[in-house]
Amino acid sequence: MAEELDYEALPSDTSTGVNMLAGALAGITEHAVMFPIDSIKTRMQVFATSPAAVYTGIGNAFTRISSTEGMRALWRGVSSVILGAGPAHAVHFGMYEAMKELAGGNAAGHQWLATSLAGASATIASDALMNPFDVIKQRMQVHQSEFRSVFTALRVVYRTEGLAAFYVSYPTTLTMSVPFTAVQFTVYEHMKKLLNPSGDYSPITHMIAGGMAGGVAAGVTTPLDVAKTLLQTRGSSHDSEIRRVGGMLDALRIIWRRDGIRGFGRGMSPRVLTHMPSNALCWLSYEFFKVAIREQS
Repeated sequence: MAEELDYEALPSDTSTGVNMLAGALAGITEHAVMFPIDSIKTRMQVFATSPAAVYTGIGNAFTRISSTEGMRALWRGVSSVILGAGPAHAVHFGMYEAMKELAGGNAAGHQWLATSLAGASATIASDALMNPFDVIKQRMQVHQSEFRSVFTALRVVYRTEGLAAFYVSYPTTLTMSVPFTAVQFTVYEHMKKLLNPSGDYSPITHMIAGGMAGGVAAGVTTPLDVAKTLLQTRGSSHDSEIRRVGGMLDALRIIWRRDGIRGFGRGMSPRVLTHMPSNALCWLSYEFFKVAIREQS
């Protein structure tokens, strides 16, 4: 029983270094395992310049990519994620635990506010670190990418487009990621306490709570994701109105005028289905590595 009590107290008395190391290992695990699905998502979101790059669904994309390009194509760019996910998730979870403790999230009362603030703060810091790696990852994932090496892509993009290329999507990413993470952490902490009030180490609890938190956060932020996609693909659109869209509000107005309220839910099902296993794995890994590191210290 002593071990369970130590685990329950871990967020408030464990060093930031332990939380950061656990977060780094969790981030690498999550992204590496889910990477083929992420590659398919990127292919389906990018404006297709060739009929060979037009996919009708996840199954169709998986079959065609693996049969015409080989299974290795689904893993192209994973090295960029591994290089970036470790440090980014270390910062993410380290900042989360530190801010939660600072805001009183480990004490009684107003825990939802503390966890929301901690989650948002963690996202701002980690996205700043991860954004360049995400840019390189997507450049390597696209159909007929010219890049096979992370460092080659880094060098070429920097030389031809400058430093701004690595952060052009950062404001849009934060607009969506901050509420996503705030909702995710809040739901996770609530579900964890609801499913496991004793606070014992329970992998199934972390997996279920993490999956539900990811699904809820993905669903709630889908309208922002629809607008983000419109903004990120505007340069490839043949629609003059979309090509002229100047920001998030313009994008939201276009979606409302053309599709009404239904437009803000486009892509919600695959988005939720993608984030549920990803977040379940991330939280399961994080809690496992956290307690495992504690036992070794």
